[in-house]
Amino acid sequence: MTIVVTGATGHLGRLVVESLLERGVPAADIRALGRRAERLAPLAERGVETAVIDFERPETLDEAFRGADALLLVSGSEVGNRIPQHRNAIDAAVRAGVGRIVYTSAPKASDTALILAPEHAETERLLAASGLPTTILRNNWYTENYVGTLDQAAATGEIVGSAGEGRVASAPRADYAEATAVVLTTPGHEGAVYELSGDVAWTFDELAAVASELLGRDVVYRPVSPEEHAAALTAAGLDEGTVGFVVALDGNIRDGLLGEASPTLAELIGRPTTSLSEGLAKAREASAA
Repeated sequence: MTIVVTGATGHLGRLVVESLLERGVPAADIRALGRRAERLAPLAERGVETAVIDFERPETLDEAFRGADALLLVSGSEVGNRIPQHRNAIDAAVRAGVGRIVYTSAPKASDTALILAPEHAETERLLAASGLPTTILRNNWYTENYVGTLDQAAATGEIVGSAGEGRVASAPRADYAEATAVVLTTPGHEGAVYELSGDVAWTFDELAAVASELLGRDVVYRPVSPEEHAAALTAAGLDEGTVGFVVALDGNIRDGLLGEASPTLAELIGRPTTSLSEGLAKAREASAA
């Protein structure tokens, strides 16, 4: 069985490869794909087959996908360019006769106002039209996304945002990667759409409490209006596009769009999902290494 993983040098894809190896998949049965050969080299040294690809160069995809029993299409990181990139990947998968595609999507992608959802929703439509068997993994937010927030809190004693009393049902990337490896290596997932999240949806007051514990200092959450949030981010030097994205995302959280906890991730990995405190502690340790 050949399992092909795109984005294998990125945060999630790399962890999926590690999870596959931990589950006993022979290294020779894994084909790890990425844009930079030097970042693929450590996997090649472990016996994993590797290939350099670029979603914007379809000619690099055909051979890389050939013979794949399962293809993990990790969503591209270039917001705004995902649809043409994903279209190229799906078309190449059809040409290569891939057995099935597993795609990392966004929560309730086809029925949500989440700012990140439209490109994922269109990709899901492209997958449905491809005729290939598919599995959709709708990953909630990654706990690691708040490491920067902790760094700011260490300096200021505050977490400032416009998410109000909204909740986030996050989990670490390693939990999502483990579930992805399960889906890639076990039967019965064709046609499934899995809403994946952490077991607990936490508030920003709870995030501040975790920050206090991890940092060894008092941290409070200071809720502000969207306008105040935008002004503060602009004053901190963020560009207009980033400011708009961050404020819109906090609005999505305030509206409850990342706050629905589902048991599906825990069911797939066979254990409770990693807590916010443990996930952030591990993420901070990794970022400092």
